[in-house]
Amino acid sequence: MNTLSRPEIGERLASAGYIADRDLSVALLLMQMLSRPLLLEGEAGVGKTAVAYAIAAVHETELIRLQCYEGLDQSAALYEWNYQRQLLAIQARQGEAAGGLEDAVFSEKYLMERPLLAAIRRQKAPVLLIDEIDRADEEFEAFLLELLSDFQVSIPELGTITATTIPHVVLTSNGTRELSDALRRRCLYHHIDYPDVEREARIILARIDGAGAALALQIARMVENIRKEDLRKVPGVAETLDWAAVLVGLDIADLKDDPETVHETLACLLKTREDKARFRREVTERLLGRVA
Repeated sequence: MNTLSRPEIGERLASAGYIADRDLSVALLLMQMLSRPLLLEGEAGVGKTAVAYAIAAVHETELIRLQCYEGLDQSAALYEWNYQRQLLAIQARQGEAAGGLEDAVFSEKYLMERPLLAAIRRQKAPVLLIDEIDRADEEFEAFLLELLSDFQVSIPELGTITATTIPHVVLTSNGTRELSDALRRRCLYHHIDYPDVEREARIILARIDGAGAALALQIARMVENIRKEDLRKVPGVAETLDWAAVLVGLDIADLKDDPETVHETLACLLKTREDKARFRREVTERLLGRVA
């Protein structure tokens, strides 16, 4: 994508099933021009992770994903030694000189790549998705800064491993904690919000076979109204697509023709007990009345 214009980037993403707005297309253009990581921030379910998958599809390259969580450490993210195989090798080589044995068992043969190491050793630059970086500890974030700055890592037994290619790095954050200024300085930034009605309808048309334009627009308008309700968990784009797939599968062509089915299938959108209890039939009917 590094030679494409902003409109061309949007077109390529659309062909991969991701409908991007203008600002995101610009952010991706800058990402390619500067070879900088892109930090995507926004509520859960707005499509941050899907951006990385779309970039991988556009580049026709591998996507390597590191899912962050509390307590994530370097060994889970970077590399580990296959201790079981090393132990078997030591047992099989009993009697050998200690130096030769150490060189043998601490070799590439026994090295287990984790996402970060794998991403810098690919012959073709992959997309490295560091998902939900805000869930990782600040210590891990500090470690990540060094890797993102130099794209090299030191393994005591093997020495320094420098990146074969520089991966396309996408970081996502749901904003559960504030990220450091140092990380933000190393990244380009884009905030993703829930799509407006027109764009969500286009997403439905791009992703759900059999969804007509009129139904897609109705679904998008209904979901927009649902998001404005006092919900514990606001439905994301993935939930919208699930609901659209169900309605198409049930041969619903117009939401107003079958309000009972519309109400019953809201289970695709409502993911907590409190939210389901709130949406009584009269609430569904009230919101349907706003759908043209």
